[in-house]
Amino acid sequence: MKQVTARDGTSLAVHERGSGPPLLCVPGGPGRASSYLEGLGRLDSTRSLLLLDNRGTGASELPADRSSLQFPRLADDVEDVCAALGLASVDVLGHSAGCAVALTHAATHPDRVRALVLVTPSGRPFGWVADDVDKIRAARFDEPWYAEAAEAVAALDSASARVRSELERETRPFWYGRWDERTQSHAAGADTQMSLRASAGYAPGPDYDVDAARAALVSITAQALVVVGSRDALTGASVGSRFVAEMVRADLAVIEGAGHFPWVDEPDQFHDAVEQFLQTCQPPTLL
Repeated sequence: MKQVTARDGTSLAVHERGSGPPLLCVPGGPGRASSYLEGLGRLDSTRSLLLLDNRGTGASELPADRSSLQFPRLADDVEDVCAALGLASVDVLGHSAGCAVALTHAATHPDRVRALVLVTPSGRPFGWVADDVDKIRAARFDEPWYAEAAEAVAALDSASARVRSELERETRPFWYGRWDERTQSHAAGADTQMSLRASAGYAPGPDYDVDAARAALVSITAQALVVVGSRDALTGASVGSRFVAEMVRADLAVIEGAGHFPWVDEPDQFHDAVEQFLQTCQPPTLL
């Protein structure tokens, strides 16, 4: 594990796993330690994964300034890590809530990012609603866990914070393309990997401009791959096409049968899609 000191003095942990060209990985949650990314479906066999614990999570320090937990500020940490580790031009992977962090960094530092992999990104920071989630969930109606999970989803909006945490555990089968021993074990990791403070601090403040954030996507010069799971009942699959439409150099990869964590559901499909992209993508042309 490497320790990097951010510009405000906060200590950030970066875990290295595997060997090969570096791939800086920004986890989601929001507020989840990077350990849930594991080896990203065997990507650690071809890449040196640099797994960043966002501030306030995992082995990274919880800052005194809670406003620095907002995702636009987390993008500064990505840049500080790149500078500290001597990554002049780096490939960056973001997952879920980490995609907004990676995108903000790529828009702000176009000369730093060679390639960008966005895995099951959330469209919410850019004003997009996951309009296919209900349909994806309903397609699972014949599975034995469906009734309890669907009831828990319906109760979430009106639940207290304490009850909400319990209900979310019941919804976990919707996180994955299948619900077996492997996915259940991965889901259980959230019990110890989540930081409630980091999660609560992720949302930007009142000055955040959704329209400006969406417009900034056009300025990203790095070649991008948007990876979605066809069974993703958290952020949906259709949102991937929205990102591709807004970005100038983006392609879409749909991992069939996968949910929100495609490297867990379909590790071979996920590895092949990402590794092929990284091997063939071209460096950015700065605007």
